[in-house]
Amino acid sequence: MTTYLDFEKPLAEIEGKAEELRALARRNEEMDVEAEAAALDKKAADMLRDLYKELTPWRKCQVARHPNRPHCRDYIQALFTEYTPLAGDRNFADDHAVMGGLARFEDTPVMVIGHEKGHDTKTRIERNFGMARPEGYRKAVRLMDMADRFGLPVITLVDTPGAYPGKGAEERGQSEAIARSTEKCLQIGVPLISIIIGEGGSGGAVAFATADRLAMLEHSIYSVISPEGCASILWKDAEKMREAAEALRLTAQDLHKLGVCDVVIKEPLGGAQRDPDATIAGVGRAISSMLAQLKGADRGKLIAGRRRKYLDMGSKGLAA
Repeated sequence: MTTYLDFEKPLAEIEGKAEELRALARRNEEMDVEAEAAALDKKAADMLRDLYKELTPWRKCQVARHPNRPHCRDYIQALFTEYTPLAGDRNFADDHAVMGGLARFEDTPVMVIGHEKGHDTKTRIERNFGMARPEGYRKAVRLMDMADRFGLPVITLVDTPGAYPGKGAEERGQSEAIARSTEKCLQIGVPLISIIIGEGGSGGAVAFATADRLAMLEHSIYSVISPEGCASILWKDAEKMREAAEALRLTAQDLHKLGVCDVVIKEPLGGAQRDPDATIAGVGRAISSMLAQLKGADRGKLIAGRRRKYLDMGSKGLAA
């Protein structure tokens, strides 16, 4: 069942009418509605093209959060073989918001780590809506250490509203765990590739995305804070999220201009949720290309280049 966003409601009506006509025809074989349904299909396709031609930053936020976008688990199942999940931080617990393990990508052994939001009510609660606790970041540090020890490239799939802000997480050192994970990203001497597949929220995303190469899906977002959080702080009004989204420069296109994002991966018309298979294939091609660029790189040069990349960040495109 298709889930429509607020700005897609006119599209929902047209596509709904076309489906109603076809349902009537299925019940009554004498009815010939194909011409009318085809005309509605064309109208819907034109409207979809117009809606997605120039999405505002706030609408991109809505698309990035769409519940039917492919999630980390979908990418791992489709792009990686011999995936062996590794659990726990060897200290407190296993965080189900973070999944990761050993796998092969195009026959290359890798370590893959990502945020998993879940695909229905039960799994979203189990995965804490992709909001990791300290043990999730400590698990990521453990897996990055292992990858470094065995010379395995690390691939991270980022999709989180932000780190979990609950009392227990704070008691167990949430900010310290995020800092350690970010530090580990800068320390490992193997290629590190990160893909923002939906939301890249705050330090919870940075802890996985301090990479040699950062790619973003066309309608994904990456920001120090959510538009609602920013609006609540600056204007004391969360309803000003549209203005905040404009000011935050959180779209893939803005971040590419600013030098934060290295690659923008095109999505199917209507967003990743309209054609998950094509989206996943596009991400696979991007990972393959970026791995090829980093293949055989010297350990010292990788670490120095990664540090230089982040030290230089913010020096480009601020007036754009």
